Amino acid sequence: MPRYIRTGHGSHDSSLKLRLVVAAGIALFSLISFLMKSDVNEITGESQRVALTEQQEIALGLQALPAILDQHHGEHPDQEAQAYVDRVGKKLLASLNASLRKQGRRNPYRFDFHLLNDNQVINAFALPGGQIFITAGLFRQLETEGQLAGVLGHEMGHVLSRHGAQHMAQQEFTQGLVGAAGVAGGDASSAQMAQMIGSMVNMKYSRSDELESDRWGIKLMVMAGYDPYAMTGVMEILKRSAGGGRQPEIFSTHPDPGNRIQRIRDYIQRTYPQGLPDDLEP
Repeated sequence: MPRYIRTGHGSHDSSLKLRLVVAAGIALFSLISFLMKSDVNEITGESQRVALTEQQEIALGLQALPAILDQHHGEHPDQEAQAYVDRVGKKLLASLNASLRKQGRRNPYRFDFHLLNDNQVINAFALPGGQIFITAGLFRQLETEGQLAGVLGHEMGHVLSRHGAQHMAQQEFTQGLVGAAGVAGGDASSAQMAQMIGSMVNMKYSRSDELESDRWGIKLMVMAGYDPYAMTGVMEILKRSAGGGRQPEIFSTHPDPGNRIQRIRDYIQRTYPQGLPDDLEP
């Protein structure tokens, strides 16, 4: 009688098919979940895919606040400097709220402005919900009030555009795909490779995010009575700071879109073709 030898290929193929089916299910669920994360931005009126409600963004920012302060040596002890940051930030905020009221819209966020006691790091950033930070390392290099307004207005733009909540939704989607890739590949290296790709896709802020926040900064500055060309002065300061070889930390969280100064100038000229008001503060 002929003898049959079992090779095990059948069970291997079945296992692979099962992994692929499970992986496809995970990927499909992640895609559907991402597509369902839709909300209307109360400030812009645009539909966005975000992972949090406005109130959740505010709560998340407040929850993360103590860790941020601890990481950057707390609030700056110079109360006069902190009051200066508060005054400029609140001037931008008041102008924004007045403009939104005229449009029948509202600002759901609470904004707080923090001068951090960190002289080594050159950075400014925002948490979802409206916690805005500037380090002493950057603050002491600014030359005019308008430049400070440009920095704070740019960071407010990230909050108003809900960039943080958008990226969290993208990360949840990417993590689902990472899990699917790990299941399909059947080993840790597949998941690790997919995770690396996911990290590249979900860089903290994209170049389009930066340009959108620059535009917000320009609009907020003009509404509050500041010359928006002061933003180009901030870019020059950052370029000089990078001249020593070590890139300022702000470049790790705010990738330079390239030709940023020219893009700012072009946007100002397109937005205000009749020219800017004469009484703007530099």
